[in-house]
Order: sequence, then structure tokens, then C-alpha cells
Amino acid sequence: MGLAKRRFDALIIGAGGAGLNAAIQLAGREARVAVVSKVFPTRSHTVAAQGGVNAALANVLPDNWHWHMFDTVKGSDYLGDQDAIEYMCREAIPTVYELEHNGVPFSRLDNGKIYQRAFGGQSQNFGGAQAARTCAAADRTGHAILHTLYQQNLRARTHFFDEYFAIDLIRDDDGAILGALVLEIETGEPLLIEAKATVLATGGCGQAFRTTSNAHINTGDGMAMALRAGVPLMDMEFYQFHPTGIAGKGMLITEGVRGEGGYLVNKDGERFMERYAPNAKDLASRDVVSRAIVTEVKEGRGCGPNGEHVLLKLDHLGEEIINKRLPGIRETGKIFAGVDAVREPLPVFPTAHYAMGGIPTDRFGRVLAPIGTGEEVVPGLYAAGECACVSVHGANRLGGNSLLDILVFGRAAGLDLMQHMESNHRPMSEAAVDKAMSRLERWDRKGDGISVRELRDEFRKCMEDHAGVFRTEEIMDEGVARLKALRDQLDDVRLQDHSRVFNTARIEALELENIMACGMAIAVSALHRRESRGAHSRPDYPSRDDANWMKHSLYLLDGDRAEYKPVQTRPLSVETFPPKERVY
Repeated sequence: MGLAKRRFDALIIGAGGAGLNAAIQLAGREARVAVVSKVFPTRSHTVAAQGGVNAALANVLPDNWHWHMFDTVKGSDYLGDQDAIEYMCREAIPTVYELEHNGVPFSRLDNGKIYQRAFGGQSQNFGGAQAARTCAAADRTGHAILHTLYQQNLRARTHFFDEYFAIDLIRDDDGAILGALVLEIETGEPLLIEAKATVLATGGCGQAFRTTSNAHINTGDGMAMALRAGVPLMDMEFYQFHPTGIAGKGMLITEGVRGEGGYLVNKDGERFMERYAPNAKDLASRDVVSRAIVTEVKEGRGCGPNGEHVLLKLDHLGEEIINKRLPGIRETGKIFAGVDAVREPLPVFPTAHYAMGGIPTDRFGRVLAPIGTGEEVVPGLYAAGECACVSVHGANRLGGNSLLDILVFGRAAGLDLMQHMESNHRPMSEAAVDKAMSRLERWDRKGDGISVRELRDEFRKCMEDHAGVFRTEEIMDEGVARLKALRDQLDDVRLQDHSRVFNTARIEALELENIMACGMAIAVSALHRRESRGAHSRPDYPSRDDANWMKHSLYLLDGDRAEYKPVQTRPLSVETFPPKERVY
């Protein structure tokens, strides 16, 4: 039997907020749109976003998008591209109103306006008093947004391929992307989907680390597919550790807890953030809070029998406030920590959370690849969301900007794709299809070496040990060598009989290959960057070095190479925010 084929105007891989917001722009304009998702769409990881989405609506305190832009540039430790940041912060306001009109059930103020809470790194008047910018639907904002976008896509007759796994992009000899090879997980049957343009919206790669807030599906599939298609990954060394994951488990405790008045204490009951960030305190930027927690534990002020975590107090807020604004957090604490947050504090420790880096794009979602000394758009390929790097987050993402990123640039990608879509499909070459099939067929054999699970566990532990919150040359040199050795074992991986487990053995092996590609990108990029900036903290190079390192890194799979390109410091319509010392 020949390879089954389907043809669409647009193919979107990933059904989270970015993918669905791109799809709705296209389907609403009568394009034939296919969305491929390896899980049912409402189980995409956007559903786990808790705290909210940033927009300078000024519903609670004075605000404007220019202040939001300043906070984002500062939060990025001045590595964010200021044209893209301006675009995102200006588009935030109409984006949130569009969500509201589409039916997102935001929490409300007494006057009927959207409720907004304080989050870390937010300020009024360019670094002044705390702002309240984060639009929230209790502590289930991502859930509310994802379900709304899915329902609107059903209304627009978007075609969903649920529980299909994307194997690889199909690229012709001229470098254009013509679609993708996907696998129906239940049957194991491959399917070739041809499209005039393809959007990668596959989310992050948190499963590269042992302790993570990310779901099991976050295996960096889109990032790895781009690498194999010859596209580099940008700024992968900047991986955010969220300061408050359930200790030992990694499940996320939203920054919204601290935005509502919760605070961190050490074993002495001290509010230690007052020492590290005298002004912002518990609402300092995430990288600052994460390093403070790790430092407290390393210096012997941690809590618990082994002193391995700190405590997050919110019991003083009262049961009524917690049930109204943080109901999911109370439930999470009970299930995963055995703690009722109404009565006692939650044990927390930083957890691998978010990739600031990813597939390089412009602010329209078009994927960029290096050509000689410059770069050009990859024909037919877009990326949006956490798998992409338009560089609005730079070296550190502010809370509330991730949902904003996926919504703004998912929408931008959909609109641009519609305007620039080619009138005709290009014919697919058999060689390109055979290359994609070969990656699937390599797992139709059973090796006699290490199992997928064993190799994955070793790789993820190595990432946690060697590319964590604090990094040094010695630690990372050893880590990169170890990661390469583990990657070399892929060819000897032992598969169980996948015919009896609905192809999950093959899927896990394919995911492991993707995890390893992303992990190597993080580790190699981190090893080469000899400075401390944002989430990349080097005790052996403790200062930010703008003279030598105000540049984006580019990791290429071929030879594990690292290249660089300049940061875009010119905004679209306002004055540049020049680098200065980043204090909270």
C-alpha cells in the first residue's frame, strides 16, 4: 500500500494557544487548515498556564504599553529584540479584548472590567511602583483560553488530526518546506500532509530536565524538526527555572500566589527576598528569585528534614481569597505536597519551566535561517509560541508574557501566512519524503542495548546536574561530554515490541531523539556563553558583559556548532531602552 496523502492550504503542528490562534485566523478566512496534535487539543500544555496574560489595560492601577515594554526589555536583561517587544506590548491590548469577545471567562472587578493582578518584574512609570498588569481567569487562565480557542476553531471548521505525531518536515531542494510526515499514534500508519505553508507550534522542551513543570508531551518536537531541516536554534542557553515548583515534584505554583500577597520564607521564618531584591522583594524577576532560593538552600537555610526547599506562605490571605483567586493552587498543594495552603505553607524549589530560546523568527512568525553572513526567511515555514524565538523574552521571561507571546505571534503568523501563501502547491520530491520515512523506519528494529527509559533518565539527570540554575566551565565541559556520549547510544537503544503497545515504544524513542537534540542545544550554547545574563548564571563569569556578549547565540546540529548574530536594539516607533544595571 502506498503512503497516504492529504493536502491543505496550511498545516499547523501543535494545538496549544499559538497553533489554535494561528488556525483561527486562517480558518476564519476560509483557508483549508489542518492542525496536527499528539494529544487531544485541550490537553495541550497551554491548559496548564495559571497566572494570567499581560496587557496594559490599567483596570486596577495606572498603566500603559510603553511601561510594559520597558519592563520586558529590562526583564530580558537587554537581550530581547526591542522591535518585537514593542510589537508584542502594543498588540497585547487588542489581543486580550479579542479573547474576551471570543468568550474567555476572565475574572471580573466589581465594575465589570477584567481583573488584573500583580506579577513579578512589573512596574509603573519605567521602574517605579508595582503595576497590576496580568489579566486572569482565577488561576486557570490557560485552561480558559485554550478551551475558548478550540471551540472557536470547531466553529470555523478547522480540520484536526488528534493523536498524530509529527515525524519530520518535508523540505525540497530549494529549501522550501512543503508539509510534514506524521504518524497516527493508534494505528502506527504514516500520513503525508502537503501544505502551502507549515506552522510549528509544538511548545517547549522541559522534558530535557529531570524535574520540570512541563507535561510529558513537552519534548521539543518542533525545535528538533527545525534543527534536522537545517534551521538553527537561538538563545537556547537561556532556560528559565520557575522559582516555585512543588519541592521534589516540579508541579507549578503560579507567580500569582505572590502577586496576591504570598511570600517566601526560609527555615528561620525570614522573608529572605528582602535581602536579594529590596524593592520588588517576592515579585522580583524569576531568575532573581530562583537564584535566591537555591542560595538559601546551599547556605544551610533551607526547610524540611534535609533542608532542601523553602516555604511559600499564603495561609494569611484567608480561605475566601484563596478559594476565589487561587483554587487550583490549593488543590495542587493537597494532591502533590499533602498540604492545605489555607492552613500551612507550601514547600517549593525552582523547577525547569520555560525555554526563552527556540526557532528564530521575525515578528510575523516567519522562520529565519543563516545564509552566509546574513539570514533569510525559510520559504513556507513559520513558528510561534514556546518552540519559537522571536526574542521578546531575551535572557529571561517575565511572568504573564508567555501566554501573551503565543497569542500575539500565533495570530501574527496566521495573518502573514494568509497574505503570502503561494497560489499553488509545489510538487514533493520522493527523496525528501524517503528521508523523513527513514527516520521512522530506523525504529522498526529492536536494538540490544540500553532501553529508551534508561537512556532518557540518564540524559535528563545529566541536564539537571550540568545545566541547572548555576553553571561553571568545569561543570558544563563535563556535562557536554557526557551528553554527547549518551546521544551516541541512540543507535543501540532497545525497543520493546511496539506492535503490542499502540506504537508508544516508537513514539517514546522519537521523543527521546528530540529531547536529546534540544538538550544538546541548551548545554552547548551555555558552555560557550562566558557571562552571566538573565537565566544564564555563571559564577565563574559573574557579570553581564555587553561589550562581548550582547548577541544572540545560534546552535546548529551539524557539528554542534555555535554561531552568533546581533540583538535588535531599535524599536519600531519609540526610543531605544539602553542597557543599564538590572536591579529590583
